[in-house]
Amino acid sequence: MGVVNLTDDSFSGDGCGDDIQAAIAHGLRLVAEGADILDIGAESTRPGSSAVAPEQELGRVLPVLEGLMDCGVPLSVDTTKPVVMSAALQAGADMINDVGALCLPGALEVVATSHAAVCMMHMQGEPETMQDAPAYHDVVGEVTDFLAARVRAAAAAGIPSGRIVIDPGFGFGKTLAHNLKLLHHLDELRRAGAPLLVGLSRKSMLGRLTGRSAGDRVHASVVAALLAAQRGARILRVHDVAATRDTLAVLNAVEEA
Repeated sequence: MGVVNLTDDSFSGDGCGDDIQAAIAHGLRLVAEGADILDIGAESTRPGSSAVAPEQELGRVLPVLEGLMDCGVPLSVDTTKPVVMSAALQAGADMINDVGALCLPGALEVVATSHAAVCMMHMQGEPETMQDAPAYHDVVGEVTDFLAARVRAAAAAGIPSGRIVIDPGFGFGKTLAHNLKLLHHLDELRRAGAPLLVGLSRKSMLGRLTGRSAGDRVHASVVAALLAAQRGARILRVHDVAATRDTLAVLNAVEEA
């Protein structure tokens, strides 16, 4: 899953902001590099970020969605707002990627009345304050239990299991130790009952481990993607598509041998 970032305050330094043509060109470049899905998002969820008005979010997302409609791969929209979900789905989005796990009123119903896939992510707190003091008794068990509950809620709302993906939410209300423990025990999260999507690309945990800035974390990002794939991740949300595809090609060749 290649990231098409429409924010102007991206932690990874790749945000296109209001430059619609640059965002479309970036998405096409990711497809050429081998992306299987594009994830289009216009609201930053980095630690300390503030919410974006629905009108601004839609003003960025919908033109890019339209411009990439014939790119040859499914299009996901990264949003927490039911009104944005509804408009994106009406415009042809194939998937909703919600860091809020469809917890806002109306979100489950919007997805249930569509034919789209959905990814529900775990986050402790809100983006603006989530990294202030994250705490868990058992991070693996608590994240798994939360995601299992959201899978059940989605099923009860009428979303078929084959359309549901879950994301442990690396960096969303978690310390470095929490993130490392989740990655080490990632295969246990499959008990939640849905395929795993993992987004580790360029994240601050990799900066903490390597001392490198976001734009220089490609090597750490592909290693993290490799470890996630080995532990059961089925979708990898990444900024560096070509490098990740090369890494997975080697992994798949070894596994097949």
